[in-house]
Amino acid sequence: MNQGQSSAYPPLDEIRLSLRPRWYRCPIDADRLRALSKRSDKQGWIQAGGHLFLFVVLAVFCTVFWVQELWWAFLPSLWCLGFVASFFSGTAPHELGHGTVFKTRRLNKAFLYTFSLISFWDPFDYASSHTYHHRYTTHPQGDRENVLPVQPSLHPWLLLQLFSVSLFSKPGRNFGKGGFFWTIYLTTRTAFKLPPKHLDVPSQEWLKVLHADQPEAFLQSVQWSRVLLVFHGVVLLLASATGLWVLPLIFTLSSFIARCGSYFTGTTQHCGLRENVTDFRKNTRSIKLNPLLSFLYWHMNWHTEHHMYANVPCYNLKVLAHEIQDDMPQPRTLIGAWIEMRNIWRRQQAEPGYQFDTPIPAAAASTVAVIDERLASSIGDLAPKGLNDV
Repeated sequence: MNQGQSSAYPPLDEIRLSLRPRWYRCPIDADRLRALSKRSDKQGWIQAGGHLFLFVVLAVFCTVFWVQELWWAFLPSLWCLGFVASFFSGTAPHELGHGTVFKTRRLNKAFLYTFSLISFWDPFDYASSHTYHHRYTTHPQGDRENVLPVQPSLHPWLLLQLFSVSLFSKPGRNFGKGGFFWTIYLTTRTAFKLPPKHLDVPSQEWLKVLHADQPEAFLQSVQWSRVLLVFHGVVLLLASATGLWVLPLIFTLSSFIARCGSYFTGTTQHCGLRENVTDFRKNTRSIKLNPLLSFLYWHMNWHTEHHMYANVPCYNLKVLAHEIQDDMPQPRTLIGAWIEMRNIWRRQQAEPGYQFDTPIPAAAASTVAVIDERLASSIGDLAPKGLNDV
């Protein structure tokens, strides 16, 4: 029986009643937390608008080089476009889904749907899944967004796709649709209200559970999948009518090109860490990144801090990390995190139940946080209607 299969656990409505983790949160002054939790349209435009601007600039370069048949310039431009667009899938919609990027909610929604449209992302299924992920982080009864253990794979076939085009990668133990062809297939199934078929895949089994638990969100997912197919169908028709076959490369395929950056950063979040603990420092990993990669990753490298205080906008997470650093483990480097994950994975082959126990500051164990619990536990505007009271 796969760990992700629904029959292994009670229904989610029962789990919501019985599972009540008492999370440890690093102490921070309530007024300071309130200030860091404020949303800013200016900062939102810098983050969301800046990311979209990079995409548009690179798309223009790709189009010009395509028209002029400068293939030596087109291919590297397309690779860079893909590298930037790969963070449209999951990363950008994640923070916009929390509704914490812009002060103006309509701007959050506008950018959420824009990034999701280009990247084939489903913000409705994800909202259901990610609400459970935050409420029950790595408690597999209620959180199967990442079914541990997750393999930090460096298989040559995977690396080839990550550094070129991800066409055939199958969805696995993480929320997502996989490579391009799997994404088309699964989006089409959802558009026709067909239930997840490949229940040997943990992420697909999790979707089946979510659809039964949140039928209203599932209907929104169905409608959105139809929008995705129509939009990308129109892009294909425009390319056929104009001869600009660069358009599908830009608007349909780009988020599947050069996925290496999003893969190497995103895999570090929970891989190899502990399940069924109520301390985010033990089940979530923060890493240090250079400014450009941190920007494209929407500052989710401060991932422990994000889980601890999910209402804090991504552009304030570095400041939050500084505020609570004395009570936190040292953030890993990206390379250091991967070395750690690979060592954990090797040990798990001999000891299947092994999970890495992140060392925390000695004084932290006896520290009692005095915080505004309602503000501290907020996950922004993420939860769908059916989970507002979770």
